[in-house]
Amino acid sequence: MQKMGFTLCSSSELSYPSLESLKNAKANPVASKSFTRAGGYIKKDYFLSSYSDARKLVISSHLVPGHLEGSFMGKKRQMEPRKKLEFVRTLLIDNYDSYTYNIYQELSVINGMPPVVVRNDELTWKDIYRLLYEDGAFDNIVISPGPGSPTCPADIGVCRQLLLECWDIPILGVCLGHQALGYAHGAQIIHASEPIHGRLSEIEHNGCNLFANIPSGRNSRFKVVRYHSLVIDAESLPKDLIPIAWTASDDTLSFLETQKFDAIPDAYESERQKANFDSFSAKNGSYWGHVNGTKSRKVVMGIRHATWPHYGVQFHPESVATTYGRQIFKNFREITKDYWLQMSSSFSSDRNIHYTASMQVPHATGLFGAVHRQSVKKADFRVNGEACSSGQFMRGANQRNLGFFDMVNILPPSLGAKFLRLKWRKFGHLASEVGGARNIFTELFGKNKAENTFWLDSSSTEKGRARFSFMGGKGGDLWKQLTFRLSEESDTAGERGGHLLIEDNKGFTCSKILEEGFFEYLNKELLSLYHEEKDYEGLPFDFYGGFIGYIGYNLKVECGAASNAHKSTTPDACFFFADNLVVIDHHTNDVYVLSLQEGNTTKTQWLDDTEKKLVSLKGSATRQLHERISKPVANSPREAGFLSEKSQKQYVSDVEKCLEYIKDGESYELCLTTQFRKFIGEVDPLRLYLHLREKNPAPYASWLNFSKENLCICSSSPERFLRLDRNGILEAKPIKGTIARGTTPEKDERLKLQLQYSEKDQAENLMIVDLLRNDLGRVCEPGTVHVPHLMEVESYATVHTMVSTIRGKKQSNVSAVDCVKAAFPGGSMTGAPKLRSMELLDSIESCSRGIYSGSIGFFSYNQTFDLNIVIRTVVIHENEATIGAGGAIVALSDPEKEYEEMVLKTRAPANAVMEF
Repeated sequence: MQKMGFTLCSSSELSYPSLESLKNAKANPVASKSFTRAGGYIKKDYFLSSYSDARKLVISSHLVPGHLEGSFMGKKRQMEPRKKLEFVRTLLIDNYDSYTYNIYQELSVINGMPPVVVRNDELTWKDIYRLLYEDGAFDNIVISPGPGSPTCPADIGVCRQLLLECWDIPILGVCLGHQALGYAHGAQIIHASEPIHGRLSEIEHNGCNLFANIPSGRNSRFKVVRYHSLVIDAESLPKDLIPIAWTASDDTLSFLETQKFDAIPDAYESERQKANFDSFSAKNGSYWGHVNGTKSRKVVMGIRHATWPHYGVQFHPESVATTYGRQIFKNFREITKDYWLQMSSSFSSDRNIHYTASMQVPHATGLFGAVHRQSVKKADFRVNGEACSSGQFMRGANQRNLGFFDMVNILPPSLGAKFLRLKWRKFGHLASEVGGARNIFTELFGKNKAENTFWLDSSSTEKGRARFSFMGGKGGDLWKQLTFRLSEESDTAGERGGHLLIEDNKGFTCSKILEEGFFEYLNKELLSLYHEEKDYEGLPFDFYGGFIGYIGYNLKVECGAASNAHKSTTPDACFFFADNLVVIDHHTNDVYVLSLQEGNTTKTQWLDDTEKKLVSLKGSATRQLHERISKPVANSPREAGFLSEKSQKQYVSDVEKCLEYIKDGESYELCLTTQFRKFIGEVDPLRLYLHLREKNPAPYASWLNFSKENLCICSSSPERFLRLDRNGILEAKPIKGTIARGTTPEKDERLKLQLQYSEKDQAENLMIVDLLRNDLGRVCEPGTVHVPHLMEVESYATVHTMVSTIRGKKQSNVSAVDCVKAAFPGGSMTGAPKLRSMELLDSIESCSRGIYSGSIGFFSYNQTFDLNIVIRTVVIHENEATIGAGGAIVALSDPEKEYEEMVLKTRAPANAVMEF
């Protein structure tokens, strides 16, 4: 086999052709056949068909009309001095992926300004052409990853035409974008030898500019995260496409395996090292190495066009576990600057004159509200057939970049505004003296079957997992209950309205049709509440009164999902407005009582009455309600008397169906679930919950009793969905990876280590961490999203789980509800990419998830919130108990073991019901 020599590419690695030489240039005809996917799935238009406002698409305020004359698109002007761009404006094409906003965050920091995000079917080619060539609005283009295949036009939208027509604009394609670059020029797209999702590979490269200052080869510390089932067939690469990177071996690594050999100091390696180039052999674009004396095929991981400034990488540089990912984006920025430097210097200067002062934004804060005030020519053009000026594009760019169109970030008319005042009292070290949280709740709120009561119950507080419990019942003048049901049309793409029933503290009810949906209503309600910050100074927690309840899984249709295949039998959202509550600090044993009232009032009756009740508990018999259970423990929900929606055979078959979708590139991970049901008749649901919290304590446990709906929720959830504190810090704590506890300390430790080092569970966790980084990245300040804790194992009464923590600083111009909409439903319950995965799951699952997979928690009147993920939960509705359970299906999943893991997750709640 003959070796090929590769030379390092200098800054002039691309020879840019003249305009005349490319006037009639045509890309190689596409040779590969159309790729047929399992299930015949066709992507729907998730957004535009349902949002009329979306048709007036808004592009960011860094649009500058600077007419691009054809004469200096292909010719250099040598007579004038050259000057590099001082910032880079990126058009980021989103292929409906769940990692696009990780790229957005990176580019915002690196370019000095946020890119503009446009989905691949939101603008016509004519619209984009005008933005690029008539308005001169962007310096480069990045094409995101995404589900599906570039051979399916619906999966890549306008991307193929961009790659064929925009030969004179730098383009970087990531994953699906990389495959699209190959396919557009005639390369074949084929199945990989195995799907690789959430696993890492070492990379070799040829030292071209995209990999400047990045080492190469085995043991070089250049390791990348891969999420793909399809690849470019190296042997089909046309002469116009040059391979620039490939896997260093055919081995993949789990994240923790990479940690064994070298330390990764942070999410994005910034150390500059001299490239180390390993020798390799090539044949017709297929790369072969020798591993332990055997020939090993390597996978193309990067390509570039021979003469155009177009690049592609198969891996994900934006992943938290990719080393040198940020350096790749920096290198693409420099490639862009060098490219325009070689074009007309007068063009570069003209582009910069309007922007230099306003666009150098160190943290990209306040960009969207400020820049459009610069003097800018408002060139009119059409978007989806409707007239829209570039000024209109600018004014709403922040909403576009957040990914939804109906955010309410201004206060509603003052007519409905309320001014709230908070009064509170503290009782030091009282909780343990009166029998703890359980006794306080049962004595203060447990009478009359605990009707219309709530309890956000931190029943597991070890290792700082949780600290506060919030409890209360039907309260004062401000108390009300909101009960929302989606319209019958919510199973149709584009429909998201519904019916809201409001009951006040006197029992009067009224109903409303919410055409814009529940989140919109909740947002307006919260934004209409005014308060004094000094009222809660000194309180160590973030909930001072407000809405407390649950959001059902089907509200995904208000967060971008196309439709609901199954209607929930329970309300889709139910909340109390809690104006009186008791709070317990489990770290200090302090008890707080809070009362929220409208306007300046001196009423303290509820505070006085509650104080008397607490004092009367002090020193009284604080009986422990431990009950002797004689029934044997059930190993499965079936043994506990539950009937499953699906048999074991059907569930295993559904797992196999998920694996087919993953193999064909439709998803990286699918969180498959099912439901178990049992008729329980008349029981005391509070006693059931008290038993559940005793047997399976959890940091995000909860009790909700909506009496008029005949609905009680008994949750022992260990998972936080999302929290926003008073300092504007968002935090998510997804769980992916679960294993049973051992019967002996030795076996327990062995099982814990088995989970810790499971390649499958690490892959699951990493995929969801990157997804949550994306969701937070839509609403957080650029550069602030980080992962302080990655893949840590936490132990609970019955299971070990793998947990990660993601945090970021919320942008000042988005509300609490906006943050929830950006991330709901929790990615750990859907998979990635989220939108495509939810639609696939709807087609596989046979019933509505209802409350399961949704969130329980609070929205405080001062715009803080804390929500869990509804798992390990018993929902009692109209004398029937239901338990939802499931697990993430990834390429490494074993169908039988997935069924066993799903059953494991039902044991604690199923046994609690059986014992009653």
